[in-house]
Amino acid sequence: MESPVERSGNDVRQPLLDKIPAKKEAEGEERLCIDEMLQRYCGEFGRWQMKHFVLTCLAWALEAFHTMVMIFADQEPEWRCVGSDCRVGSSTCGMDPSSWEWTAGKGSSTVSEWGLICGEKYKVGLVQALFFAGCMIGAGVFGHLSDSKLGRKGSLTVVCIINSIFGIATAFSPNYWTYVVLRFLTGFSTGGVGLTAFVLANEPIGPSKRGVAGMSTFYFFSGGIAVLSGIAYVFRSWRELFIVSSLPSLLFLIIVIPFISESPRWYLVRGKVDEAMKLMHCIAKTNGRHIPDGVTLAVDDDVEDKNGERNNTAVEGSLKDVILSPLTRIRLLITVAISFTVSIVYYGLSLNVVNLKTNLYLNVFVNAVAEMPAFAITAAFLDKYGRKPLSIGTQWFSCVFCLAGFAIWGAGTWKSVRMVAGVLGIFGMAGTYNLLFIYIAELFPTVVRNAALGCATQASQMGAILAPFVVVLGDELPFGVFAVCGLVGGGLAFYLPETLNKPLYDTMFGMHEAESNRGGREEVVVC
Repeated sequence: MESPVERSGNDVRQPLLDKIPAKKEAEGEERLCIDEMLQRYCGEFGRWQMKHFVLTCLAWALEAFHTMVMIFADQEPEWRCVGSDCRVGSSTCGMDPSSWEWTAGKGSSTVSEWGLICGEKYKVGLVQALFFAGCMIGAGVFGHLSDSKLGRKGSLTVVCIINSIFGIATAFSPNYWTYVVLRFLTGFSTGGVGLTAFVLANEPIGPSKRGVAGMSTFYFFSGGIAVLSGIAYVFRSWRELFIVSSLPSLLFLIIVIPFISESPRWYLVRGKVDEAMKLMHCIAKTNGRHIPDGVTLAVDDDVEDKNGERNNTAVEGSLKDVILSPLTRIRLLITVAISFTVSIVYYGLSLNVVNLKTNLYLNVFVNAVAEMPAFAITAAFLDKYGRKPLSIGTQWFSCVFCLAGFAIWGAGTWKSVRMVAGVLGIFGMAGTYNLLFIYIAELFPTVVRNAALGCATQASQMGAILAPFVVVLGDELPFGVFAVCGLVGGGLAFYLPETLNKPLYDTMFGMHEAESNRGGREEVVVC
């Protein structure tokens, strides 16, 4: 074996063989991918993964705060008559402004403070649409950055910093247009929170536990919405609400981020094998396990060259690689289309559900809690029936009840039946919406995983922007649109491969090599 050659400063690290004695190489070393090492030596979901998972998933509650705060901050408050010209039960648009007033005062919401009613009412929808537009852009940007130089933890840190700054700054907006700009910037960073936290939380988990763990991620989002409803009930001023709902992002940076580790998969594909192995040893030790000497990590395409040296350079990937590959290109197009249709139904049904005849704060709390059974049921069947059947089944389940809502006419009892149909429709689509994160993460290798998730999230945000326009079509017609979206989305899922108990590939080469070895048969578990 040749003596080590000094590397230039541009190299990411020394070749792995430089650190291994010749005797050890002669005896042979065991080179494993991360999934194999987790299964055999570290544990798939032990104490280390539990702590890492819970701490990382707290970021989903932060995303819920920054996203759903608009429900309370941009609400149209109640008003009351103060003059003889006021007509109770009618619109305020045709009244003398001095004949009525906001019950909770002008500072209760942005609508009351800046008079976003009547001819100015479109501005409420505009600021909400621009928030989701910011999310769409941010998802793509941070999806790429978390796959490349920043990493998963670095990207999560950056988005939380931006959220803290612009979230608090929003509370001091002097006028509407400043408010719009700050909400757009907050949306830009919020778009990267969920996808970065999801990948970071799930990548260190073994394949047999990844499905249930991934579905459990979204309890934190629904829980965040439920908590936000309580915060909004206490802090009725929209300015106070923005400050209080943004402070948790700052606390997350100070208290939680220091105890979160970078993903070992990101270390590995970036060529930082020593850091990846150090983390794997830490996982094994915390879980009461042990990695034997001579066992080391290898990426999918880590092979020896003609001189006997392994190709241990950093492996990179981008969205361009995903598009150029026929295999990943079709997967990306299908998952983007499904994310778009699912988002229209999910957000559309949330806005279209018949009023529960109670106050806004209780409505939001009940809707958040109602989604949780969908997560539990989907998680229970995820590893039994697989991702593909559940993706199809949950969308078509929602489609059936949306069709029922479309077909049911009339008031009285039929109106209540239509409400139940809407609740069951969102119940099914909530399971699909969250399942997609797991499915998409498993369909793409580590080097492009967040970039692919970012594209799907962008499509989802576009659906969220369009959903309110579907809702204004009327009582029954939106149900028809939602039914078509569910039918089309479920049909598209037929063209995706099953990923149950398959490895998370590290590189594009490794995925293509495994797919080429299938020969038209079921995909074998190859690292």
